[in-house]
Amino acid sequence: MRSRLHSKSIKVAALLAAAALIVAIAACAASAATTYTVRTGDSLYLIAKRFGVTVDELRAANGLSHDWIYAGERLTIPSSQSTPGSSGSTYTVRSGDSLFLIANRFGVTVSALRSANGLSNDWIYPGEVLRIPAGGDSRPPDNPSRGDYGSWSSSDLSLLARLVTAESGGEPYEGQVAVAATVINRVRSGSYPNTIPGVIYQVVDGRYYQFSPVLDGRINTAPSSTALRAVQEAAGGWDPSYGALGFYNPAKTSNYWVQLRPVTRVIGGHVFFK
Repeated sequence: MRSRLHSKSIKVAALLAAAALIVAIAACAASAATTYTVRTGDSLYLIAKRFGVTVDELRAANGLSHDWIYAGERLTIPSSQSTPGSSGSTYTVRSGDSLFLIANRFGVTVSALRSANGLSNDWIYPGEVLRIPAGGDSRPPDNPSRGDYGSWSSSDLSLLARLVTAESGGEPYEGQVAVAATVINRVRSGSYPNTIPGVIYQVVDGRYYQFSPVLDGRINTAPSSTALRAVQEAAGGWDPSYGALGFYNPAKTSNYWVQLRPVTRVIGGHVFFK
């Protein structure tokens, strides 16, 4: 009887030890990984690109035998790939960040940041891990105004900020950046004047103003601090309009031509189009 009890105690002890080992392994795995909640439009490929891992690694970490995922699902991201290293080669996006601000923070260009992360647009989200291209610095640059401003002068940017204030002062911040981006897109398109003042003050056929604030004088209103920041981000490369060449408020226009144009995005009260 005593022998049986002793044997049973040994088995129980072994089971407890095994359970403790499993818990310890799980704890280590949890500490070595992060999680991500799948959003509409996501795919394993896109998530893997965002976090700098392979699709195979993502499948293995989540026990997946296929690529089907759904919005709201929580995926485990191997943190050995997604945690910023001591070399400062990666960065975890925080609320309020933008590609322009991150590029400025690390002393690299927006285009280099896009290229390093395989991004075709400037959309990022809190929790996303970005690779910082070689040559980036973990310290803020010495010149706080440094960025991808191209050849824009301070007067150009101030004028653009006045337009943003007049056209979208009550719009979401992203919408204000998008308004600024459409002007810059026109400058670069080859189908419009090649300067910011030229685009803003353009009059077609001697009577059609491209922007109503020029016609009614609101273009002369002092720019808001928010508009100035939005213009800096647009000049730095952030284009939430997705390449739009114009915008309109459907509640305030009956222009038939603009309503036929291909829509790129809707932000707040504005429809952006090409």
